[in-house]
Amino acid sequence: MKQLFVIFAVIMLAVAGAPAEPLSLNGRTLTMLIGYPPGGGTDVSGRLIASLLGSHLPGEPSVIVQNLPGADGLTAMNYFVQQVRPDGSTLAMGSGSEAEPTHYRTPQAHFDPTRFAFIGGAGRGGSALVIRRDAESRLYDPSAPPVIMGTTSGAPRSNMAMAAWGREFLGWNLKWVAGYRGTSELFLALERGEVEMTATGNLAPIEKLLATGRFKILVQTGTRRDGEFTARQEFGDAPLIPILMAGRIADPTAAAAFDYWLELHSGAEKWLALPPDTPAPMVEAYRDAFAAMVQDPDFIERGKKIADDFTPVGYRDVERWMKKLGATSDAAIGFINVMMRRQSGRKE
Repeated sequence: MKQLFVIFAVIMLAVAGAPAEPLSLNGRTLTMLIGYPPGGGTDVSGRLIASLLGSHLPGEPSVIVQNLPGADGLTAMNYFVQQVRPDGSTLAMGSGSEAEPTHYRTPQAHFDPTRFAFIGGAGRGGSALVIRRDAESRLYDPSAPPVIMGTTSGAPRSNMAMAAWGREFLGWNLKWVAGYRGTSELFLALERGEVEMTATGNLAPIEKLLATGRFKILVQTGTRRDGEFTARQEFGDAPLIPILMAGRIADPTAAAAFDYWLELHSGAEKWLALPPDTPAPMVEAYRDAFAAMVQDPDFIERGKKIADDFTPVGYRDVERWMKKLGATSDAAIGFINVMMRRQSGRKE
């Protein structure tokens, strides 16, 4: 028996001392989940990353995109944590809306993005509120028919709350119309005249409308740089909502809510993650690949076509931003929820 124990110990020592086999994804097909229809900002950013990330991963696997739209990303995120194995085969491309606690602190949500293994992300300098020129005068005239603000089905995306803050504290005359599945449908509705105003951070549909001369950028969120909010170059001289709102909010809870909402637009508008409990070596391989990919000239050039200030964000910054949002008080979040429900006519 003693001799058998010695033999076993020698074998175990030999195994422990053997070098770990290098991680490789050779021959595998990876899936990137996107919780929105094709053509929107999250989809465009995700497809850019999917086309190049695999060449920087060990074994150079292929990466395919699977759009799983529904409930403004909720369907995809629930699937991500409930059905996906944490083995590196599936990753998710998320949006700022999916990072918002108002989105996942609900009975329908079964995910907590603060627990995801982040790979990296990207920002684009903020969002804009676009309006039909022939409707703008009614926005400031409470006796006129309200301007129709188009939004997505379910809860409006966070950048669309620009209209809510304007109505609440700047006296804008507008009403909400929901039911659109994504950015593409909303901007088609703008062209048709079904709605008269909406918001996005995706430059392509904005430029298309501006080229007609019938639309303008009403206001923009800007982005926080070195502690100050700066305008996005592509949005010209459109005013910043933080400047318009300065001194307008006296209530401390409302002020904290507005600061929280601004924080949503100062981090990674798009983020890339693996499921919780993905093994550390796999997570590190993805992070290394992302860091290498953002230095790829092809990525840089194609990113500029999305936006001149399309800026990669490292995983540490995404983690910090996500946890800061997740630590927001229920009181601040509750103020925004009540404001949005009251304006949209939704019941408690």
